Amino acid sequence: MEQSLVTLERQDALAVLRLNRPQAYNSLSLELLEAMQQALTTVADDDEIGVLIIAGNGRGFCSGHDLKEMSSADDRHLHQRIFATCSAVMQQIVALPIPVIAQVHGIATAAGCQLVASCDLAVAAKTARFATPGVNIGLFCSTPMVALSRAVQPKHAMEMLLLGEMISAQRAAEIGLINWHVEESELENFTFEVAGKIAAHSRAAVRLGKKGFYHQINQALPDAYNHCSQLMTDNMQLDDCAEGIDAFIHKRHPNWSHR
Repeated sequence: MEQSLVTLERQDALAVLRLNRPQAYNSLSLELLEAMQQALTTVADDDEIGVLIIAGNGRGFCSGHDLKEMSSADDRHLHQRIFATCSAVMQQIVALPIPVIAQVHGIATAAGCQLVASCDLAVAAKTARFATPGVNIGLFCSTPMVALSRAVQPKHAMEMLLLGEMISAQRAAEIGLINWHVEESELENFTFEVAGKIAAHSRAAVRLGKKGFYHQINQALPDAYNHCSQLMTDNMQLDDCAEGIDAFIHKRHPNWSHR
């Protein structure tokens, strides 16, 4: 039986997408990227899912593109297809209406680091390591640079891109690439705990908020305030907002309808 390159599991309002090429450190072959696209579309179409966790099977999270696949043929069109598909996956994660959490163990390098940077939140094992090492093999990490430069300060991004060296989970947290680093034995439980806290909120409000966050982040200040003022107005019209305010006033737990 052929092994699925990704698996998608549901646990109540949580979903877990696992990269499943453990023998290749979950490197992003074209086939795996296409499988991710399908899985992400499935998640986006399911209104009952509140949070997505992306994890990797085996010894590491993701080692980036499959260099053996890319070097097996001197085919510009194949290379273009691979990079375009990977870029589409990263944008799909950002556009996903629910929060996405990277659960990182082992290594997250090149496009694997790009995947971490593209997620809304990231939890890593203390032993995890991160790098954009393309410069070491003459292939500058230009597409990973897009997500990385939006997740960390420019000088930190350039440090990683120009040196191509591994950084620790502690350093990744210091520069803002990840949110938390925990003992590897606690990684899954901690990630699920964070995801559970988010999933306990109104899905309608969180979906509206995530979309608004990425819309305003690169706008000029007046435009961002204009957009978010409208967003707050729209939010006030939600059934869940009325329920949440009433619950706060009457000191009770809200009963979300997710509308």
